[in-house]
Amino acid sequence: MDDLFATSPADSTPLAERLRPTDIGEVIGQRHLLAPGKPLAVAFAAGKPHSMILWGPPGVGKTTLARLMANAFNAEFIAISAVLAGVKDIRDAVARAELAREQYGRATILFVDEVHRFNKAQQDAFLPYVERGVLTFIGATTENPSFEVNSALLSRAAVYVLHPLSPADLAQLLERAVAAAMPSIVVDDAARDALVNYADGDGRRLINLVEQLAIAAHSTRTAAPSVESGPPGGQRSGEAANVGGSQTARKTTLDLAFVEATIARSLRRFDKGGEAFYDQISALHKAVRGSDPDASLYWMCRMLDGGADPLYVGRRLIRMASEDVGLADPRALHVALDSVATYERLGSPEGELALAQCVLYLAVAPKSNAVYTAYGAARAFIGEDGSRPVPLRLRNAPTRLMKTLGYAKGYRYAHDEADAYAAGERYLPDDMPDVSFYEPTERGLEARIREKLASLRQRDEAAGGRHAPRTDDGET
Repeated sequence: MDDLFATSPADSTPLAERLRPTDIGEVIGQRHLLAPGKPLAVAFAAGKPHSMILWGPPGVGKTTLARLMANAFNAEFIAISAVLAGVKDIRDAVARAELAREQYGRATILFVDEVHRFNKAQQDAFLPYVERGVLTFIGATTENPSFEVNSALLSRAAVYVLHPLSPADLAQLLERAVAAAMPSIVVDDAARDALVNYADGDGRRLINLVEQLAIAAHSTRTAAPSVESGPPGGQRSGEAANVGGSQTARKTTLDLAFVEATIARSLRRFDKGGEAFYDQISALHKAVRGSDPDASLYWMCRMLDGGADPLYVGRRLIRMASEDVGLADPRALHVALDSVATYERLGSPEGELALAQCVLYLAVAPKSNAVYTAYGAARAFIGEDGSRPVPLRLRNAPTRLMKTLGYAKGYRYAHDEADAYAAGERYLPDDMPDVSFYEPTERGLEARIREKLASLRQRDEAAGGRHAPRTDDGET
């Protein structure tokens, strides 16, 4: 009689590889890039590859898209990992690309996974070959390329943002994965919801979970050939997972109990009751912002107990110190930085006490998001505004030529003025309207900052308002 879990040579291939799409139409998710008329769909249709950076979280299809492009464009595909590769590997890849072009007339796609891990010299190493068309560069990164990829490379590559897979996308992927790994098994609705929830937008994680479940189901099937025998401990397999049953070809069911019993402890700890990992960090952030020290400590301990990296928690605390406390209590940022440094020095469990001290300090500190709001407003303004020149008076003049050209002319050195303040002086570009990005609150230290700024504005008004000083030729 056929075993429901009988394997074939093809089954030894990892499930993720068996499920890898062979055509753009099989890709799940990323419709903002792959739907008809969208950027990558247009690129596939045009049949001409271009250099790009695929930016997105793990398990959303970056490697798959790169491979599909190589297939669609009949290009040589060379994949290297920035974690392991160096300049020598890049040179070897370039040599292969040149050989493919000279001997076969084929283009080459060089796929660099985790490209943000390359330093500037390594990133610069393949720039000349991208410019000459020897290879098409496709980089994959989970980090913001604005910070992690050098500007020369960014200017030569389009950046495409890939989104986490939606619950609907994950449900579709789960259906494919179950059909491939356990074709005679039905996963009930509660178990499906748990798997989709735990995957948290990561398709690779979902596939790995299904593969883990298939192995566990096979083991249960082998150990419990019938409902009556049951697994060790007296629990009947039909009750726990419904994978025992008779040895007929009827479909069997995996339920939530089996999923929870099979998947790693971190699933139960991080996802118990439906919460996902990022829900917990969100709850921690909101508890700190809401000045609830007990709830803040609770959520932090929940995360640590569930296996979260304490340094990840520490980085989030540093962010909270700037975003939600800011200049209402500038010491908060020092406390957060010191707590992370302490953890790095002591490790777990001793160093976790410093993180606890930090989260309590942040929770009880006066709150202000004025810094966060000001930064966002300034970035938004600059993103929409043109590139205004720096006024000559504010420029440095280290050479005689610069002084002759008027650099630094008319600059008022604040320390030579009363109270070290040049009343009426203007530091923005001369043709730029006045702006007010930073509006301090009346809480904590910002109350005093607010008073200080109001006093300085009064002095500006008494001096005739902030304006660009006139030069000798009458121009401002």
